[in-house]
Amino acid sequence: MPTASTTLTTRPRSLSMQKVKDYAQFLKVRLASLVVFSSALGYLIAAGSEWDGMQFTLLLLGGFLIVGASNGINQIIERDSDQLMKRTSNRPVATGRMSVLEAVIVSLATGIGGVVIIGMSTNTLSAMLGLMALLSYGFVYTPLKKISPIAVFVGAFPGALPILIGYAAFEGHLNLEAGLLFLVQFIWQFPHFWAIAWLLHEDYNKAGFRLLPTAAAPDKRTSFQILFYTICLIPVSLSPWWFGFAGGWAFAVCLISGLAFLWPAIQLYRSGESSWARKLMFASFVYLPVVQLVYLFDKI
Repeated sequence: MPTASTTLTTRPRSLSMQKVKDYAQFLKVRLASLVVFSSALGYLIAAGSEWDGMQFTLLLLGGFLIVGASNGINQIIERDSDQLMKRTSNRPVATGRMSVLEAVIVSLATGIGGVVIIGMSTNTLSAMLGLMALLSYGFVYTPLKKISPIAVFVGAFPGALPILIGYAAFEGHLNLEAGLLFLVQFIWQFPHFWAIAWLLHEDYNKAGFRLLPTAAAPDKRTSFQILFYTICLIPVSLSPWWFGFAGGWAFAVCLISGLAFLWPAIQLYRSGESSWARKLMFASFVYLPVVQLVYLFDKI
């Protein structure tokens, strides 16, 4: 039978664990890790076999802090909306487990820290791109979500900047290759995000978010736009080969991956069934890292 002292000891530990979980949820650690993966690949594609281990590590740390700050700002601004949606109602700021003041302090500390770390370990261009991603995501994309579906287009810019940040971190400048890598990630976001919005449209409607391209509910016009951007992604993903930045086997893998990604988009357009939106969403999670890894492996 637990004693009073055991109970007192256990309670601070449980509170500490809850605080750790709250910070992980606030910064969206898993999502931040996935985003930083793009920066890592951008750096390695630019560097080839000449990469610097310490610089690479600090880039990832700085990028993680910037993404975490962006997620934090998003939750501060949307704390009332988060209370209305099932998937976000337990977020720490929405529930009051984390005060707005604490959330602001954490976001400022991680955001400034991330930009400074990248700037000191790489170069000013990479740091400025990181700052641009942070500000545009937190203060442009986030409030636009309740105003117009154009928010998805606007949000695709900070969403595609991580690979540029990584590329610029090594090169110190941007070029055609960097632009093509950015374009692939930019176009990919439309079928990826609209598939998610298709599945979560009821939750989004409760919060007043206008994220589907044509209507408050999924329809044929929405699935057509998803299909259109998925088709566009195929030639865009092949453009590094066209301009001589990737070889023949990269062309083949990107083409096969693009056609595989296209299949659920076609079925979604034909049937309008949410099960195909779910398959498209999962396919999008696989598609982008596969294509980006192909670009990398073609370089080393």
